[in-house]
Amino acid sequence: MTARFTDIPRTRPATPRLDQIDGPADLRVLDNTQLLQLADELRAYLLYSVGQSGGHFGAGLGVIELTIALHRVFNTPSDRLVWDVGHQTYPHKILTGRREQLTTIRQPGGLSGFPKRTESDYDTFGVGHSSTSISAALGMAVAAQMDGSARRAVAVIGDGAMTAGMAFEALNHVAHVDTDMLVILNDNQMSISRNVGGLSTYFSKLWSSRFYNGFREACKRILKAFPSTSTWVRKTEELMKALVAPGIVFEELGFTYIGPIDGHDLPLLVKTLENLKQITGPVLLHVATVKGKGFTPAEEDPIGYHALNKIEPLNAEKPKPANKANLPKYQKIFGDWLCDMADIESRLVGITPAMSEGSGMVEFEQRFPERFHDVAIAEQHAVTLAAGLACDGMKPVVAIYSTFLQRAYDQLIHDVALQNLDVLFAIDRAGLVGEDGATHAGSFDLSFLRCIPNMVVATPSDENETRQLLYTCFMHTGPAAVRYPRGTGPGAAIKQTMTALPIGKGITRRQGETVALLNFGTRLAAALEAAEQLNATVVDMRFAKPLDEDLLRELAASHELLVTIEENAIAGGAGSGVSEYLSNAGLNTPLLHLGLPDYFVKHNSQAMQLAGVGLDSNGIYQAIHQHCDTRDITPARISAALTVS
Repeated sequence: MTARFTDIPRTRPATPRLDQIDGPADLRVLDNTQLLQLADELRAYLLYSVGQSGGHFGAGLGVIELTIALHRVFNTPSDRLVWDVGHQTYPHKILTGRREQLTTIRQPGGLSGFPKRTESDYDTFGVGHSSTSISAALGMAVAAQMDGSARRAVAVIGDGAMTAGMAFEALNHVAHVDTDMLVILNDNQMSISRNVGGLSTYFSKLWSSRFYNGFREACKRILKAFPSTSTWVRKTEELMKALVAPGIVFEELGFTYIGPIDGHDLPLLVKTLENLKQITGPVLLHVATVKGKGFTPAEEDPIGYHALNKIEPLNAEKPKPANKANLPKYQKIFGDWLCDMADIESRLVGITPAMSEGSGMVEFEQRFPERFHDVAIAEQHAVTLAAGLACDGMKPVVAIYSTFLQRAYDQLIHDVALQNLDVLFAIDRAGLVGEDGATHAGSFDLSFLRCIPNMVVATPSDENETRQLLYTCFMHTGPAAVRYPRGTGPGAAIKQTMTALPIGKGITRRQGETVALLNFGTRLAAALEAAEQLNATVVDMRFAKPLDEDLLRELAASHELLVTIEENAIAGGAGSGVSEYLSNAGLNTPLLHLGLPDYFVKHNSQAMQLAGVGLDSNGIYQAIHQHCDTRDITPARISAALTVS
């Protein structure tokens, strides 16, 4: 969202203490008073820098004290600090030598919005998706054990990320391995930490102390000879902890559980971490924090202030991009369709893995709460839940980002497609996504969907096509997917009447000669613009699976070059499907595939990313021009514009 509050600094705040921190070693010599000053300055600088650049906001404010404490106590980067999700690592970047670069975050050539191993030795694990930290940190802990090294591994995971099965799989394995490792549960939703207070803090100090844990281990050794007494003592300890802390589940998994403690009490954090550093085996520290801490609007609206756009000068008028004013985003088109469809189909059930706002499902949730399921960060469960609903006659719609559907691929194949179940996947953020970069780009869904039997895969080219193809695929019996990008479309008029389009049939949008552009998805406007210079035919294929084979045969017979265009990896994508069909049919018409290259596209604006990979109108034109010149494809029959560079 765009900030409107004047209390976000527009000029760089004075930070005498922070300006002296060029790395974690510099803060390890500070006393508690100086650390508290540093926390205040770090919070002020984060407010200022994100206002300059835009980016993730509330999560970083919530871990200021925790970040300082971790780098103060642990010998990073030798000790491995692994962050989950990664949008809370702006303070970490500031303290690890990237302070002056922070205003470049998510900008072309600037810092990544997430931890990135190639960016800094302190970024021990690249991340953008959730719930990976415990597994990665465990791998590092096991590596240290195998090397005979004393280095420690610390995973910082938010309570939201703990909903994913992967996190619990890792927790279970940690106990089995029984290696030295610290997991920090950063609880900022107040979901399981309401009992933070004097008694809880007292016991947390006690349980983390060297004396208590030494005494505890000594008692365990002695009481092994007296099984009945040992059981009684253990149950007494568990009961005492259960009265003030929700840690029994972690204790049962084999962790030493500490907490919850106040994650904004910096001296307490430092002391607790120093104590925990001495404990062997798996340890879980539960800290309670406030997302957006120190900035009241963000504290009151943590969802709205999850990220900010760049703050413009007070009196500046922000120009609206050409032809983008008041255009609906694709997520709103989906959300409106979902509500309209639910009005006429009582069996429709909406499912999302923690992306209600991002996927445009807020109105659906409000109007149809009994048919709405936000399963939290649990993509695998979301897909198999939909499969179970479909088994008993419901019509589930799974709204999921392309990059997150990757995490449920087995469920997509085994639980839905293999059983030919009636599930619709509304795949948001297909293609390049801009400043969030490669971790969030939907670069591969056409490739991994196209090879699955029973799947129908639709690639709408504009706003109205999105609505109509959502309806078409919802009415289809069997698994189907509709993929659409982040942001707004070209401004096509949206017809409220929903019409089922023929599945697997494309439509010619422009008739030309010699060269035919086969468009899959929302690059249609760019294709049409390029085609004007080439006098080329343009076909909106509409479906990556099944392909319109009749149309392909016709185009192959009447054109000397077929060009496939998709905002997806070329490898295995829709263009590959065209190649496979033509080859099997014995048709030898030359092909040119335009799409995402075989590398991860760096963060930038969406427009610059598309231009960089040659998927804007000029890039499409230049690629075809060069290809025709190189292959000498009957230049006399191609528009004279081809000779213009």
